[in-house]
Amino acid sequence: ASVLFQNAVSLLYTLRERERERERERERERERERERERERDERERERERERERERERERERERERERGAMAKE
Repeated sequence: ASVLFQNAVSLLYTLRERERERERERERERERERERERERDERERERERERERERERERERERERERGAMAKE
């Protein structure tokens, strides 16, 4: 009976360890997903900054055209 009890305890310990390992793996996966989300957000912010720089360059070109037109008058 003692051997059966020891086997049962060992099995429970093994199952608990496996469950803890699965939980650690799930946590690592959640962290990887958060990291991917941060990277996507950063790329989107960079694209928005680039679009804003392009809009500013276009406004500057428009001002240059207006100054050139006024200079000709």
